[in-house]
Amino acid sequence: MARAVVGIISNSLLLNDQYPAHAGGQMNTRAVAEVAGALPLIIPADPCCVRVDELLEACDGFLFTGGRPNVHPEEYGEAATAAHGAFDRGRDAVTLPLVRACVERGQPFLGVCRGFQEVNVAMGGTLHPEIRDLPGRMNHRMPPDGTLEEKFALRHAVRFAEGGVFHRLLGATEVMTNSLHGQGIKAAGRRIVIDGWAPDGTPEALYVEGAPGFTLAVQWHPEWNAVHDPVSRPLFGAFGAAVAAYGEGRRSLPLRRTG
Repeated sequence: MARAVVGIISNSLLLNDQYPAHAGGQMNTRAVAEVAGALPLIIPADPCCVRVDELLEACDGFLFTGGRPNVHPEEYGEAATAAHGAFDRGRDAVTLPLVRACVERGQPFLGVCRGFQEVNVAMGGTLHPEIRDLPGRMNHRMPPDGTLEEKFALRHAVRFAEGGVFHRLLGATEVMTNSLHGQGIKAAGRRIVIDGWAPDGTPEALYVEGAPGFTLAVQWHPEWNAVHDPVSRPLFGAFGAAVAAYGEGRRSLPLRRTG
């Protein structure tokens, strides 16, 4: 039987500071293939290349990945400042309506880091441009130096709501995670339930209340070491099960007549 298809949202970048490219990290594709058990398909986050309706038909679920550019603050009614960093307006144009469409259809998605923030903004929420500048907050940014292992090392605990979605999924009310982000949720969007927090109160896990499908998102990077990590593996496993179920449901529908 064919595997379900997970669309992995790519990021725009310049190779060698010259050649425009759409790219996705290997740790994302391997987490989808090896843990979620799905076929990973990298999606160019460019409205000149793809339409939301096409993506919904081509894929069974979506991984909204991390990325260096941030969601443009115009998307949540604020002016851009130097603290907001770089932007990717093409990705904004694809992912924000795609999140809303998935919520409406019950099509599964998993949001990671920027993807976590995209889910909140898509549902009407806002973001802090720089968490470390807020009183009482820690520095959540990626360490500037070191190996990948050191940059993705576990750095702080995340506490989940007792009896909440993440507590039930992971079997614990507290886990250790990595931390590689500068921005964070300021105000939760409509139907956004914050279900996990860092020790300084920064939101770290969410889902969309009342959504008919899998709508989990996390502020950390579970794709790192997903095969072996005791937090990442059940998260991607549950996502994969939701995507497979959605795909099976689609394939069981009668064929559409044409002409």
